[in-house]
Amino acid sequence: MLQDKQFLIDTAKMKMPYGKYKGVYLSDVPEAYIVWYKNHGFPKGKLGKMMGFVYELKLNGLEDILRKVRA
Repeated sequence: MLQDKQFLIDTAKMKMPYGKYKGVYLSDVPEAYIVWYKNHGFPKGKLGKMMGFVYELKLNGLEDILRKVRA
């Protein structure tokens, strides 16, 4: 449970480390960009898991959760 909470906090504070949206919070990266990664493969490791989580949140209209956690 504590790991899930920390993962949520880490994802909320994570910024895209490279590419067109470098420096933008993952929750604020446009949905189309996240969907492109979903279709072509998320990066390996923690970033990929975070992007997959953001994809699921965006798919369900819940990305505001990350903004609230960040605030």
